[in-house]
Amino acid sequence: MGNKSVLVVGGGMSGISAAVEAAEAGCEVYLVEKNSYLGGRVAQINQYFPKMCPPNCGLEINFQRIKKNPNIHFFTLAEVEKISGQEGNFDVTIKLKPRYVNENCTGCGKCTEVCPAERDDEFNCGIGKTKAIYLAHPFAFPMKYVIDAAACQGDSCGKCVEACEYKAIDLNMEPQTVNINVGAIIWATGWKPYDITKLSNYGGGRFKNVITNLSLERMAALTGPTEGKILRPSDGKEPQNIAFVQCAGSRDENHLKTCSSVCCMATLKQVNYVREQYPDANITIYFMDIRAMGKHEDYYQKVLEEQNVKLIKGKPSEIKENPENNNLLVLAENQFTQEVETLEYDLVVLATGMEPATASDKVPAELNYDVDGFVIDGPPTPGIYAAGCTRKPGDVATSVQDATAAVLKAIQSTVRR
Repeated sequence: MGNKSVLVVGGGMSGISAAVEAAEAGCEVYLVEKNSYLGGRVAQINQYFPKMCPPNCGLEINFQRIKKNPNIHFFTLAEVEKISGQEGNFDVTIKLKPRYVNENCTGCGKCTEVCPAERDDEFNCGIGKTKAIYLAHPFAFPMKYVIDAAACQGDSCGKCVEACEYKAIDLNMEPQTVNINVGAIIWATGWKPYDITKLSNYGGGRFKNVITNLSLERMAALTGPTEGKILRPSDGKEPQNIAFVQCAGSRDENHLKTCSSVCCMATLKQVNYVREQYPDANITIYFMDIRAMGKHEDYYQKVLEEQNVKLIKGKPSEIKENPENNNLLVLAENQFTQEVETLEYDLVVLATGMEPATASDKVPAELNYDVDGFVIDGPPTPGIYAAGCTRKPGDVATSVQDATAAVLKAIQSTVRR
């Protein structure tokens, strides 16, 4: 018999799906996630298209599957440092960062009430702050607080330690190393929004009222930093004239060459977010072409029928800021009218491309990558398989299917030797 154990790296929807599928097929599974919680980017999304339902129900089902399966061992705040060996016999070193909160944590939140230090809230795309000891989001799994060591005042403060009646806080926790041996590895570290500071023609992140589509997701979420209200970051006002700019950093020789596949549908979904809150708002979509494939075509047509929704075929060449009111001036050639137009908006939402995490954080083994950093299937290391948005851009359903395919390959690797 071969080594029927599988390492899954990445705790987003692809990684979770791969872990539970492999475990339910009889494999011993080790799931590694660098964040303090499982769920990945899906946990940040407000609603799925086209049904417009929240993702938490689907995540919770998978969390229950993880809890009930003794074959799954998961590590958060963890990263793979080293991989050696070959298919059927990989030695893996995992580095665990200290959480500074132990298993006694009940999630009561009394620690945050007394914590004097703050940090930027990266889960909410930097909109707002959290305390140095925090819960990443209300549905975090595991439901345990974590301390940001860079923000914490340490032993010189210690107020959270005093406030915790369960003795769950240990400011002396140290990093740990775990060594495992597995038969196959599934790499599912997912994606990140393309860095808008690289888009100098769109303000390069300098303009407060130019935000990403992921930031809008967090604004629209009831558990988000604005409690579900879409507002202008510069002054907190309700926007009434909003532009969506497609392919911001994607399908571009100077940035990401690939199409991210989901941005068009994400924007159409977000048009509905805006319309629900601001029925009379004017909405403009700048696009090269709308990619709403198959069953999504009907969704696209419904958005076209909305009042005060305008489509401009043309990719903006520049966005400037009006310093008097922080409005945005968008310059683009309208290919429908063949005129160059400069239009003013309260808020501009960039549909940023999906950049794979492997563009910057490579797998510590010999693998092939395309020009954008996506892992290419095949040699040179059999037994290591990419899944989900590590391999190609895609929506949640596609990523889950891709994870299942990776599991089938991984199982073959575990029994081959």
